[in-house]
Amino acid sequence: MNHPPAAGSRFFRTRQRLKRALRALALALGRRPPFVVFDPSYREQLRGAPLDPLRGEKILAFLSMEHLLAGEQLTRPLPAAMKNLLLAHDPAYLESIQQNEVLTQILGTPVAPGQEEAILQLQRLMVGGTIQATRLVMAGAPFAVHLGGGFHHAGRNRGAGFCVLNDVAVAILRLRQRGFTGNVLVVDLDLHDGNGTREIFAHDPTVFTLSIHNRHWGETEAQASLSVALGDGVSDEAYLQAVEDALNKVLSTFSPSLAFFLAGADVAADDPLGNWNVSPQGVLQRDRLVLSRLRELGVPVVMVLAGGYGDRAWRYPARTLAWYLTGEPLEPPSDEVVALARMRQMAHIFGEAAEDEADWGLTEEDLFGALPSLPVQTRFLGSFSPVRVELMLERMGLLQQIRAKGFPCPTVTLELDHPLGHTLRIFGDPQKSELLLELRLARSSRVLPGFEVLSVEWLLLQNPRAQFTPERPRLPGQQHPGLGLLADVFAWLVVLCEELALDGLAFRPSHYHLAALARRHATFLYPEHAALFSAVSELLAPFSLPEASHLVHEGHVVHRETGQPVVWEAFPMVVPVSQRLREQVEGESYQRQAQAAKAALRLALRSEPR
Repeated sequence: MNHPPAAGSRFFRTRQRLKRALRALALALGRRPPFVVFDPSYREQLRGAPLDPLRGEKILAFLSMEHLLAGEQLTRPLPAAMKNLLLAHDPAYLESIQQNEVLTQILGTPVAPGQEEAILQLQRLMVGGTIQATRLVMAGAPFAVHLGGGFHHAGRNRGAGFCVLNDVAVAILRLRQRGFTGNVLVVDLDLHDGNGTREIFAHDPTVFTLSIHNRHWGETEAQASLSVALGDGVSDEAYLQAVEDALNKVLSTFSPSLAFFLAGADVAADDPLGNWNVSPQGVLQRDRLVLSRLRELGVPVVMVLAGGYGDRAWRYPARTLAWYLTGEPLEPPSDEVVALARMRQMAHIFGEAAEDEADWGLTEEDLFGALPSLPVQTRFLGSFSPVRVELMLERMGLLQQIRAKGFPCPTVTLELDHPLGHTLRIFGDPQKSELLLELRLARSSRVLPGFEVLSVEWLLLQNPRAQFTPERPRLPGQQHPGLGLLADVFAWLVVLCEELALDGLAFRPSHYHLAALARRHATFLYPEHAALFSAVSELLAPFSLPEASHLVHEGHVVHRETGQPVVWEAFPMVVPVSQRLREQVEGESYQRQAQAAKAALRLALRSEPR
């Protein structure tokens, strides 16, 4: 019986590289992908809101790593002009949203004093993003995607549900002012009612607003509108049938010249704010249904992201865009893989500028004088100035993610004189009272003779303000819950390895759960340790990761013959970067030794505590 190749096999990786190369060749031969509108400022999301500030960056990283996006197709917006905002909103409303209490009511979460202007500028920039996408399709592009926007609850004189300014309405009315007279269809498939857009165009028969949602948010009467409330607990079959029926009904009587598609991902079953049970395949089928039908009619489409909350929201539009470009359902990679791709993308975009800005023209001699007898170190890992380090953390999005977790003023410090390596610390406040990250690194040739690696001597990630819960119990070695940035930190470290031309990243996970989290993209340095981990993992497969880690830590996993517990000894692991190291820890000889060592292991689970 033939089995598909495993995702980690050499054949699978070769096949993936070949497919990506073919996609790149197709682009080079003239197949044009859609325009994508995005700005790095989109990561400046409101603190306290359940939005992933890196949603757009993750989608871009996925498209780039699959060679589905040519650089000239990515465009950045300008903030919407006030004269355009006035087309959709009353002057008194635009004046009122500068008040803290008004914004707090609209956004449903406290707005810190002084944050008002940043929130308004972000929404204004995203309105500009939808305008930019609209401009591109009106210039002849059949499809443009704005990795933001969809603020459909904002009406002419009020806002709600995170929506302050209605970007789709502004874009349509701007077109009208410039002489566009064609019919416009708004297909709003966010989980929540597109009440604001419907209200703004309630008396305009040339703008048809179609909204399929869980419940109505207000009046549904309008000259050209269809509002369908499906209630709670909706699953694939009922949802897809409702979308198909509604599209057929609308398009049988209304002929659009332009369409806006609000591809909300909050309909998905795993959305933390949603109450429907639509599967990933169901969301993709919905998007295919809408886009295919409009493409058959020759209607240009502007797609905006609209709702979608939590860390997995990016995956839904990513699947849709991959299907649109390839005709096949490409599954987005794990968060760890896309984090690395995103870090590489940011390093590529900002690398040259960072080198120009990092040092301010100061040399070691400028700072400390000509004292060759003193081994003063001013460069992190011998290469990066303190300014450059902070710039990298900012531009890679790590500091912004920390801000989004409720630490508005993270403080970065470096300790460069420790005998075990250089230490980077990030505190949650200028007073340095809340330690969030502590990372000690060293360039080392001792981990594996003949290779130079970046060795992680110590890593601490913690959120001192968070509490342990039944869903996130205390793990061995933890004083506080984690910060949720392990994948991003490791992705940044791999990028550092690439910049420093090192063979890879080496570390010693102090507990079983850390090895399990790292195992997706790292391997054990020695095959016998890989064998032990594999055997323990198979034995503990019925348990959750926290339960499994406690069982190993407390000695419940034993050698069957002796009854002695398996002792976790922080076995060294590596993320290979160079081809030489990859062959060393992934080659056939390594695999044979690991399989032989695993075959000799006999493990059991002790039922009684030690």
